[in-house]
Amino acid sequence: MSSSISGKITQMLLDMLEQDGTTEIRRNDLAQSLGCVPSQINYVISSRFTPERGYIVESRRGGGGYVKITRVSLDFPTAIMHAVNSVGPSIDPLTARSCIMNLLAGDIIDRDAASLIAAALDENALRPIPYEYRDTARASILKQMLLAYSNNRKG
Repeated sequence: MSSSISGKITQMLLDMLEQDGTTEIRRNDLAQSLGCVPSQINYVISSRFTPERGYIVESRRGGGGYVKITRVSLDFPTAIMHAVNSVGPSIDPLTARSCIMNLLAGDIIDRDAASLIAAALDENALRPIPYEYRDTARASILKQMLLAYSNNRKG
């Protein structure tokens, strides 16, 4: 996907959010106005308007489908707990890396923590674990590291 299209979509959504911190869009209408496909809108929303970056996204599919984006300010403990709860029972390496990068970009974790967490979740670190269990182990490790980071920052 062209980064210029992603940039245009991001900027348009940020401009819409400037007014009152919330915006409601129809994917198809926005895609048509920008000359792209709706999946590009979905990509930008899912990668740049994440809870870790301070956004809540609600979506409804179908003929009257829309996406509602709301900017929120989460305090540190709430942001960490939201990240922990959003991981689920398993997480693949790419999604884990994305989660770490979103936390870093949202200033929830610092660069040192991001590096340590990424190293612990890397395929090389999990090599002794049978392949079919690695995503489950990765999710558990990520959650525990975020909770430890949170507890360490409190005290």
